[in-house]
Formats: sequence, structure tokens, C-alpha cells
Amino acid sequence: MDLQHARAVAVEAAEAAGRLIRTGAGGALGVRAKGGSGDVVTDLDLASEKLLLERVLAAFPSHSVIAEESGLLGARDGEWTWLVDPLDGTNNVAIGLPAYVVGLALCREGRPVVGVVHDPVAGQTWSAVRGGGALASSGARLAAPYQPSPHGPLLAWTQGYTVSRGDAAVRELKARLEGHARRMLQLWAPLLQWAMLARGDIDGFVGYRAEAVDLPAGALLAREAGIEIRALDGGPFEEGFDAAPEDRSFVAAHPRALPALLDLVR
Repeated sequence: MDLQHARAVAVEAAEAAGRLIRTGAGGALGVRAKGGSGDVVTDLDLASEKLLLERVLAAFPSHSVIAEESGLLGARDGEWTWLVDPLDGTNNVAIGLPAYVVGLALCREGRPVVGVVHDPVAGQTWSAVRGGGALASSGARLAAPYQPSPHGPLLAWTQGYTVSRGDAAVRELKARLEGHARRMLQLWAPLLQWAMLARGDIDGFVGYRAEAVDLPAGALLAREAGIEIRALDGGPFEEGFDAAPEDRSFVAAHPRALPALLDLVR
């Protein structure tokens, strides 16, 4: 399997989907409710997903796909599985906030080996191949810097859709983080926050029962940019899509910044 070819296919597909979304974001979106947690889906999600599925399966017809809206296509236990997030940040698009991305990951036996995040608004794409580093659109390698501030870290937060508003553990954890952080962002677009971490725009990222479809692409991108990721108890963290929700909670930061951040969450 040529992973560089897979990366190229994913980049081209994500950028094509991004153009579709950018063109349609100013028109009628067809917003409707999705599930019982207040989430929404739009016609753009479906159109983007259709384009991505066509591109991926045309190039890799024997691979399985798990897509945000369509679910599983192909065998669940196949060696190669693509994860497709056609519009990460749908709630932002629905209210006219230009903070959204397209995400793709290729996993081998559940573990991501290729990850792509495309920002249609900025016109930028970030991609990674396991063991090969992370790249910006220009071809420059991403290397997340260590840049401590006397005012505390700039953090991002994400949580899965199934986490209830009354979850006491979440409320306590977020209060602790907000009490020590300079700022804490919750952009409703976790893949965008992973890209920000890989670029060095933010200092750390904390997730609680994160969603499985967008986690692998973002985590791989960050790891290949030099970010370290740990479970909330400080133990090892695996960014596979088949982990249980309780195993998809994490702390991510530059290796020199991680110990202090872990002290806040343990």
C-alpha cells in the first residue's frame, strides 16, 4: 500500500469537498436536527460526504469506509478503513461562523496511518503519514513549538455528543482547566483544534469521550508534528477509531508542556 499516494488522494478529495462547502456556505443550507443532543446536519454535509466517498472508493474500491453521515460501508474488520468527516463544524456553518474543516483518515487495522485536515476558509491543508512527519500546504514540515506563557496555557476542549450537560466529571475538569488556562477554546470543530495544536497556535488540547470519526486524523497530524498525547490518567493513548468512548479521553501538548497539563487533569 502506497501511503504517499493515499495521502495525495485524500488531499485532493478534501480540497474538492472544501470548494463545494465554501461555495455553498452562503446559500440555503437545509439545516435539520440530528439525533437528540442538539446537533444538526445540513445539505452541505451530505453533498461533501458524497463527493468524498466517490473519490476515495474510486481510488481504493476494496477499502472500507466509516463516514459521519452514512456510517459503515464495507467490512467492519477489514485491514484498511477510511474515516470521513465531510464537514467538521456543521454547527458553526449553520450560524454563519467561518470555522470548519474537512477531515479524512486512512486506518490500518484500526490505527491511523494517513491523516488530512483541510480548511476551506483559509485555503490550507495539513496532512501526515505515520512515521513521515506532518506537512502544510506549502510542503513545509510542521513542528509544534514549546512557548510557555506566564499567564498560563492557551487550551482547547472537545467532548463527545453523548456526554450529558450534567456530567459532574466534565464540569469539574473544565472548571479546573479554565481556572489555570489563559483561555480555553471550544470551537465545535475538533479537527480544526488539532490543526491549531500541530501548528503551535494553541498550547494544549483536552478531550473527553471524543468522537471516533474525527479523532484519528487529528491525533495523527499532531503526533507527527511532535505533540505527545496521553490518556487523562497519564497512561498511553491510542487514537484508533474502534476504542470505547471511555478510552477516547486525552490530553495533548508539546512534550515539555504535557506534565503540567496532566497535573491539572489527574
